[in-house]
Amino acid sequence: MTTSVPTRTVADLSYLLSHTSYVLATRLAAALTEIGTTPRVHCVLYHAMEAERTQIELAELSDLDKTTMVVTVDELERAGLAERRPSSRDRRARIIHVTPEGERLVARATEIADRVHREVLDSLPEEQREVFLSALTRLAEGYLATPVETPTPVRRSRQRRN
Repeated sequence: MTTSVPTRTVADLSYLLSHTSYVLATRLAAALTEIGTTPRVHCVLYHAMEAERTQIELAELSDLDKTTMVVTVDELERAGLAERRPSSRDRRARIIHVTPEGERLVARATEIADRVHREVLDSLPEEQREVFLSALTRLAEGYLATPVETPTPVRRSRQRRN
């Protein structure tokens, strides 16, 4: 018995967004090895520099689970890149403060991330770059801004290590 595959009537956005996101993440991770850091470390430190934030707030902004966040902050403290301090707003809360060494790392990592992102955008014809960014931003801030509840949780794919 032969079955026929249905004909798509719309581009497979799931594949396009997932694949390009994954490849961009690998390019960024590879580029950040130049300075011995990772996208996760850069993301957490960057957001910690923006404002006084707790681990939980940083975990949400960085899209990390609580366990990964605790491990990350422990690593940052051991490396002298950040430290936990009492919050000025709530003495029961601890905020993540970026050290001067961490600030230098964020500056270098941001330069590298900007370079990688520029390379991606440079692969598009110039007249399409702003349109692409505008459309993607509109999706990210609009229709695709918030995940929806599902009966079966959607798992994010993780790269398997051999």
